Amino acid sequence: MRSDVKHFRCEIEDAVATVSLDRPERKNPLTFESYAELRDWFRDLHYDDTVRAVIFAPNGGNFSSGGDVHDIIGPLTRMSMKELLAFTRMTGDLVKAMIGCGKPVIAAVDGVCAGAGAIIAMASDLRIATPEAKTAFLFNRVGLAGCDMGACAILPRIIGQGRAAELLYFGRSMSAQEGLAWGFFNRVVSQDELLQEASAMAERIAAGPGFANMMTKTMLAQEWAMSLEQALEAEAQAQAICMQGQDFRRAYKAFVAREKPVFQGD
Repeated sequence: MRSDVKHFRCEIEDAVATVSLDRPERKNPLTFESYAELRDWFRDLHYDDTVRAVIFAPNGGNFSSGGDVHDIIGPLTRMSMKELLAFTRMTGDLVKAMIGCGKPVIAAVDGVCAGAGAIIAMASDLRIATPEAKTAFLFNRVGLAGCDMGACAILPRIIGQGRAAELLYFGRSMSAQEGLAWGFFNRVVSQDELLQEASAMAERIAAGPGFANMMTKTMLAQEWAMSLEQALEAEAQAQAICMQGQDFRRAYKAFVAREKPVFQGD
C-alpha cells in the first residue's frame, strides 16, 4: 500500500495504516488535492491485503476543519453548475471509497472536527474522541443543505433521525459527551490516551480474520437497503463463503488445541 502520498500523512506499520491531514496550523482543512488523493488511496486500499485496519488521526490537536475557506469555498463560488457537480460527486466518492475499502476505519477525533472532517468521522466504522472534541456538520451555517456527502443517509442511522436533524438544521457543535451518549462515539478518552486507544483497537482488528472483517464491513453497508429476508439470505451466503476460508479452520484447530488462533486473513 502506498505511503508516499503528497497531500496527507500516511504511516503503515504492522498492517495498520495511520493517516491524517497535514495542515495543523490551519486545523487541517481539506483541499481539492487532498480530497482526491484520499479518495484514490482508499479505493486502492480495497485491493491491498497488507493493511488490515486504518486509523484516521488528528494532527496538532485537531481532526479537521473541513473544506478550506480560501482553497475550496472561495473557488466554489465562481464555478459553473457542471464544475460544482463534479466537485460534490468527488467528495461523495471519498465516502464511497472509505465504506468500500474493505478495511475497518477508526476515527480518532480531537479538537475541531467540522464539515467534511465530521463526514470523515461519520463514514468511519468506529469513532473515539477526547473531551475536547467538537463535531459540527456546519453546512447550514455557510448557506448549504445538510445533505452533504451522505450526511442525511448515514448520520440518522448512527444517532437517530431527530438528533441528526438538530445537528444538520442548526449546524451546532456536538460535544464529546453528547456524541458518546448518542452513539456517535464508541468511547471518550483523554488526549494522552487517544492514539494509544486507537492503536489498540486497530491492532486487535489487524490481528483478527481479515477476510471475515472485510465481509462484515461489506454487509454492514449493503444491508441498509435490504429487507430482512434479503439480509438473511445475503448473510447466509457471506458466512458460507467465510466458512471456506483458512482462518475458520485455524480457529477450530486452535480451539481444539486450547491455543489462541493466529489469523492470516485468508
